[in-house]
Amino acid sequence: MNTIEQIVKNEPLDDIVTVFSLFKPNPHLDMMIRQYNRDLISQYGALEDAYTRLIASGVLAHGDKGLAIKGPNWKAPKFMAEKRYI
Repeated sequence: MNTIEQIVKNEPLDDIVTVFSLFKPNPHLDMMIRQYNRDLISQYGALEDAYTRLIASGVLAHGDKGLAIKGPNWKAPKFMAEKRYI
């Protein structure tokens, strides 16, 4: 199992979006999550809701070319701080 697959299978959606939306546009992020853990976004609009929550709380901000940028309240999710998948 590769690292991305482990992260998508084991971490909450908001943490996945917090990290991967910085370098993957929404359609690619959607495909990645569906490939490894369909249940995570089985509800219609779950990914868009996560983006909306994270932008509203200042964790993410709108960037260029479909990517998000770190917002003023961005901090590394717990799995990154703990270096869980390295």
